[in-house]
Amino acid sequence: MKRADKETFVAEFQEKVRETPTLFLTDFTGLDVQSMTELRRRLRDSGAEYLVVKNRLAKRALVELEIPDLSEFLTGPTGVVVAKDGPVPPAKTLVEFAKDHQDRPTFKVGVLDSALVDAQQFERIAKLPSRDELLAELAGAMQAPMAALAGALESKLQETAGLFEALKQEKEQEG
Repeated sequence: MKRADKETFVAEFQEKVRETPTLFLTDFTGLDVQSMTELRRRLRDSGAEYLVVKNRLAKRALVELEIPDLSEFLTGPTGVVVAKDGPVPPAKTLVEFAKDHQDRPTFKVGVLDSALVDAQQFERIAKLPSRDELLAELAGAMQAPMAALAGALESKLQETAGLFEALKQEKEQEG
């Protein structure tokens, strides 16, 4: 790789990492070209990008960014997942893909909002509901008290209407 190409890679990689609060480092040892292509497609569908990086260039790019030091994890074959649409869909995709491909790629470390994510935290992230599911749950939770209030108000209106009807009948009988 020529010097200009390396500099371009470092600049582009830095820009991608700056644009997203989430990245995961993986070891893709044991995956063939067809599997890598499938992994890239699945991650792209989940709103992420998979980049195979040279560790030396990745170290150079990440040094200038305001994220934790990842140099100890930049050994061996390294693939970086840059998640643009949040951490949950790409994490789920990586876990599902690994189940189908003999636990490959393996998770090394992640960065989520400038904090390191270890393997246990990554597994928990992968088990979270998607953003849309969480929003639907929140909407349902917010709707339940409103529906209860509407039901209570409706029953009071019906009760008041019943009282007025009873009063009307009583007046008609008197007069």
